[in-house]
Amino acid sequence: MFAPQMEPVSPERMPSERVLHGLAQYDTAVDELLMAAQCSVRIFDYVAGRNYNTAQRQQSLRRLLLAKRTNQVRIVLHDASNIVRDCPRLIALLKQFSHNLSIHQVLPAANRVYDPFAIADDARFTHRFHHEDMRGVETIGDLAATRLLIKRFDEIWAASTPAVAATVLGL
Repeated sequence: MFAPQMEPVSPERMPSERVLHGLAQYDTAVDELLMAAQCSVRIFDYVAGRNYNTAQRQQSLRRLLLAKRTNQVRIVLHDASNIVRDCPRLIALLKQFSHNLSIHQVLPAANRVYDPFAIADDARFTHRFHHEDMRGVETIGDLAATRLLIKRFDEIWAASTPAVAATVLGL
């Protein structure tokens, strides 16, 4: 009987997981995720901290949004009240790319979801277990786990509303 030969998979294509011990490691993992993103980014967090206003994150998001018209960045936050004050770089990106960058705030239906995560390209994510807990995990290539987190993000997105507009209108 003929058995097909399987091609070896290179180590960089194998699923991997790294435990994150602290906020600095989590922020570094999110930055790496954003730099590696090719098509889409989904972010769920409690609040957009000042780390969303760094030049590195702005450049990573800008590069992604300029790469293709269909690329998307969707962000959902529990509290979006500080974005205008603390994240002018993110607001500038929102003004320039309002067609494919969206920032939402959760509605009461999703108020009990407290574990921040970021997903890139349906194949990579970082995930903290609770917004007050600094421990987390970075996973690359685990498509099943990523699909579950994407489904969860979509449910949170459905239970959210636009939080920040690209322009300020007044009378």
